[in-house]
Amino acid sequence: MRIIYIPIDERPCNTEVVKRIANSTSDIELLLPPAELFGLKKSPSNTERLWEWLQKEAEDSDAVILSIDMIIYGGIIPSRLHEMSEETGLMWMERLRSFHKAFPNLPIYASNLIMRTPKYSSGDEEPSYYEYYGREIFLQAYLKDKKTHDILSSEELDQLQDLEREIPQEFIEDYETRRSFNVMINECVLDLVKEGVLTFLAIPQDDSAEYGYTAMDQKVISFKRIKLRLYKQVHIYPGADEVGATLLARVYNGLKGLKPKIYPIWSSTLGAQLIPMYEDRPFAESMKGHILAAGCQLVDHPDSADLILAYNTPGRVMQESWDQSKKDITYSTFRNMMSFTDQIKQAIESGKKVIVADSAYANGGDLELIALLDEEEILDKLLSYKGWNTNCNTLGTTISQGVIGQFGNADRIKENIMYHLLDDYFYQAEIRMEMVSDFLLTHNLSYFDLKDKAKLVNLERDQRLLSRFQAEIKNSFKHSEIEELHTYAPWNRMFECGIELKVKFK
Repeated sequence: MRIIYIPIDERPCNTEVVKRIANSTSDIELLLPPAELFGLKKSPSNTERLWEWLQKEAEDSDAVILSIDMIIYGGIIPSRLHEMSEETGLMWMERLRSFHKAFPNLPIYASNLIMRTPKYSSGDEEPSYYEYYGREIFLQAYLKDKKTHDILSSEELDQLQDLEREIPQEFIEDYETRRSFNVMINECVLDLVKEGVLTFLAIPQDDSAEYGYTAMDQKVISFKRIKLRLYKQVHIYPGADEVGATLLARVYNGLKGLKPKIYPIWSSTLGAQLIPMYEDRPFAESMKGHILAAGCQLVDHPDSADLILAYNTPGRVMQESWDQSKKDITYSTFRNMMSFTDQIKQAIESGKKVIVADSAYANGGDLELIALLDEEEILDKLLSYKGWNTNCNTLGTTISQGVIGQFGNADRIKENIMYHLLDDYFYQAEIRMEMVSDFLLTHNLSYFDLKDKAKLVNLERDQRLLSRFQAEIKNSFKHSEIEELHTYAPWNRMFECGIELKVKFK
């Protein structure tokens, strides 16, 4: 099957990770645009040339996975910074209609994000004024929205008044004008689904919260979805960077006529009901959303399952992965990791395919889980391991790898597990913050700016990753050897890294 894939941005999590999933089976030929068509972070991609490329490749393809944020705005970050006119936005809607008329039998699986509102002040991925007023902009919208649903305390009312005086009005106007435009595009895209132009639409929510701008926008879009009765064709759930992988799984299942059954096992009693960091609903509710979006089915008994989803969640309190040296006591008292690992081992030994969503911590994997799986010599017997960024980033990609890896190449699947152990655990949870404190400061660099010393950072990171993997993975992957390992900094910062990995299998 030949699948066109236009991702939400050019980072490895949206390109390399999805390519690796697709390449784990010979069934898929995944076509991404040439790298020179992509932008760089705040600089948008060349949308006109992307449009030309899409039309050229459409003729012989079986499906299209299309990011609306990429094709209209030039990427996820430009979607938060643009000054696009309504006429331009509507022009893109007509272009998509004309594309469907030209290729009526080519299904389009699209994604379109609800614009996020981070809770912290940073201009790294937002307008420049977010560096100074980001937290305040989030809080003001949060309290205003909460006020429409609940009674604010006297302290909250005072805080809201202070925020309204503190934040320059021109920043609020700029931010709300862009949000209104993006909501208009979201609503127009729903019309395209109703018209049959788009086969399926995923609307992930990035950095969502119970109240605030993102929640308010979601209500508008959800209401129209209900009004148009697009329950099955449009799915709304937390996430963002995993959406390409999720849609790849849905396309694969659709073209193959499959509906894999998934049964979850949990590392903690309370895990299913906890709300993870950066998201707005319990783990169990996000799981339902991602299973459905991927074209799969949740089942209530392991015997009927095609995939066992081993879901590693917090005990009661969730922390960042780099805080594991001082983790909350409930990671031990409200979880039994020996029992969880034993369940995984039993499932594997009974012939079940097991995929792991390592979501106990935000922004990286769980040392205890990895060590236990390695001690049991079953890390390399998994079908998938993911543990990166947000819970839903992890969840969506591990489900996708499970769907496509069921019939995949065993060596490529093992290499993908090694890739994610290197990135999701060793880099994100350990090495990333270590290097900030003991390497970047020495070279006068910062977390969000590696200046002209990215090559120096990459070499240091390569050495640390390789030595850490060799030291800590003691019992798994005995018949494989890392032949090449090179990292790079896609946006010249430490938050993410790209990994070029080549593994030799003995």
